[in-house]
Amino acid sequence: MKFFYSDTFNLNLPPGHRFPGTKYTMLRKTLLEDGVIDASALHASPLASDADLLRAHDEDYVRSIETGTIDKSAMRRIGFPWSKHVANRARATMGGAILAARAALEDGLSGQMAGGTHHAHYDFGAGYCVYNDFAIAALTMLDEARVTRVAIIDLDVHQGDGNAAILSSRDDVFVLSLHGEKNFPFRKVQSDLDVNLPDGIEDKAYLKALTEALPAVWAFKPDLVLYQAGVDPLSEDKLGRMALTHEGLMKRDMLVLSECKARGIPVSMAIGGGYADPIDASVVAYANTYRVAKNIWGF
Repeated sequence: MKFFYSDTFNLNLPPGHRFPGTKYTMLRKTLLEDGVIDASALHASPLASDADLLRAHDEDYVRSIETGTIDKSAMRRIGFPWSKHVANRARATMGGAILAARAALEDGLSGQMAGGTHHAHYDFGAGYCVYNDFAIAALTMLDEARVTRVAIIDLDVHQGDGNAAILSSRDDVFVLSLHGEKNFPFRKVQSDLDVNLPDGIEDKAYLKALTEALPAVWAFKPDLVLYQAGVDPLSEDKLGRMALTHEGLMKRDMLVLSECKARGIPVSMAIGGGYADPIDASVVAYANTYRVAKNIWGF
């Protein structure tokens, strides 16, 4: 099986920036040192092509990101200062999402140690998301006729408003979002199925809500699942406002991934969220998703 990373493009953030840009390299190092993934399974994410990006995004917006001519207020909405590092990192993450989706269709499972950029819309970015990896991967697989139906299971604590805005009008994509009702984004966009959860929700209630929501995904009969394994429902997360434990998140991953495996549905995983302080707790949660996946697929 193949897994992809794009942390070779440093985000080059200024000192004190609230986004924990080191977490991606920390995750890759953890998975290798703990023997969860063999180095031979890891591949650097390539830069996505213009054609790939334009499947989901406006040409003028893409050009402004690539050339650095984007308005400063638009970059503030994204949350990063513009740099060529940021532009290349975003493009590489999209390339990794596409290759991970293709690899999942070949091997049953794949993923990348980045992504989850579900707040990026057609012509603007937001919430640390420049381009939308779920939309680009889904639309590429559909355009290449590799699949006829794609489902997105988005379990980041924040609603995937960009996913919904770009994809909800399509009959060949189903978007499930399980998220905090009162959390960002405060103006949500309707997905195919939105499950609004209260602040402070704990493992048992969360897993019950997920168990009740997943049958809608299986009824859609997807050829591919894109899984947003966000770890910001973790109680230690500064932005999550939920109270899940590491054990609860692992049970969540087991529920999603084992059900996909039992139904023969390929899965491409993306990590999401992750703002614990210190960030180590988020990295542990990311790594646990891969541990669960390894337990199920045996890679």
